[in-house]
Amino acid sequence: MAQRKNHEVDGWIARPDRAARVILFYGPDRGLVAERAARFAAGAGLDLADPFSVVRLDAAEVETHPERLYEEVQTVSMFTQSRLIWVRNASGGRQLADAIKTLIAGELRDIAILIEAGDLKKGAGLRGIVEAASAGMALPCYSDDARALDALIEDILGRAGLQIGLAARNRLKAHLGGDRMASRGEIEKLALFCHGSNEVAVVDVDRLIGDVSATTADDAINAALRGDPAAFQQAYGQFRSGGGSPTTLLLSALRQVHGLHALSGEMELNNRSASVVVASARPPLYFERKTAAERALGRLTSAQWDAVVYRLSAAVLESRKHADLADVIIERSLLALSASGRAA
Repeated sequence: MAQRKNHEVDGWIARPDRAARVILFYGPDRGLVAERAARFAAGAGLDLADPFSVVRLDAAEVETHPERLYEEVQTVSMFTQSRLIWVRNASGGRQLADAIKTLIAGELRDIAILIEAGDLKKGAGLRGIVEAASAGMALPCYSDDARALDALIEDILGRAGLQIGLAARNRLKAHLGGDRMASRGEIEKLALFCHGSNEVAVVDVDRLIGDVSATTADDAINAALRGDPAAFQQAYGQFRSGGGSPTTLLLSALRQVHGLHALSGEMELNNRSASVVVASARPPLYFERKTAAERALGRLTSAQWDAVVYRLSAAVLESRKHADLADVIIERSLLALSASGRAA
C-alpha cells in the first residue's frame, strides 16, 4: 500500500520516494496538511513562483471543470524539465477522484501532482485510489503528539532566540496540539510577547495562554467578537475599574481570534456553517463565547481574520514598546475588532 503512518510522514518528506507521482496529504489538521505540503513542494527543486513550473488549482475548479487537470498534465513546458500541479482544498469530490484514477494509471514521467485534502475515509474515493497505486503516496496529517509539539516549540522559539524550561514547556504543551496552525499561532504569539527576553518563563505562558477568569473580561471579549462596540466599551470600563490588566485582556482576545481564524478556514474549506464548526471546536466553546464565536464567524471572512490577527499582534508589540500609551493602544485595537465587518 502506498501510504505512511502519521509519525512517518516527516521522515518521508525529508527523503521522498521519487517514484511517487501523486502525493496526497490529508487529515483533520488543516494547518498540518498545508504545512507538510508546502515543505514537500519546497523540496521538489522547482521555482515555486514560476507559473510554468508550478500550477496551482483549487479542487472546486477541478470538480467543475475536470478537463483543466487533464490539460495541465498534458501540457509540455518549454522552460523546465519537470512540473508540479498543486491542488488544494480537496474533499470527497468524485470528479477529482476519477481524474486522479485515470492519470495515476498512466505515465506521469515529468509531472508530480500534489494534493491537499481534508479528512478522508479509509480505502474510499481519492484516498483509496492513491493508496492502491504504485505511483501514489497517501500521507495522513493528524494532531501533534508530544514529540511533534516539542519540535515545533524548539523551532519557533529557537528562531526567535528564546529558550524555554521544562516547567514552562509542559505548561505550554497542555494548551496545544489540536491543530498545527493554531498551535503555531500560539507559540508565535508567545515568542512575540517575550521579544527582548532570553527565556520563556512559566509566568509568561500563564499570562499569554491562561484564560481570563473575570466576568467583565469575558463580557468585553465576547462583545468585541460578536461586533457590539457599545457593549464592549461598557464591559471594558468595568474591567478596568476593577483593576483588570489591559495586556492580559488583549492577549486573551488574540488567543480567541487565532482559534476563530482556524475555524473560519475550516468553514471555507469544507463549506460548513458557523454553528457546525463551532460545535466541533476543540477545545469546546461554551455559553456566551459559543454565541459570540458564531456571530464573529458569520461577519468576517478568513482573509479578514488574517487582518485582525495582524492588527492585534501589532498592538501587543506596540503596547510593549510604548508602555505609557499601552491602555490607549489596547482599547483602540479591541474596539476596532468590535467594529470589524459592520459595513457588511
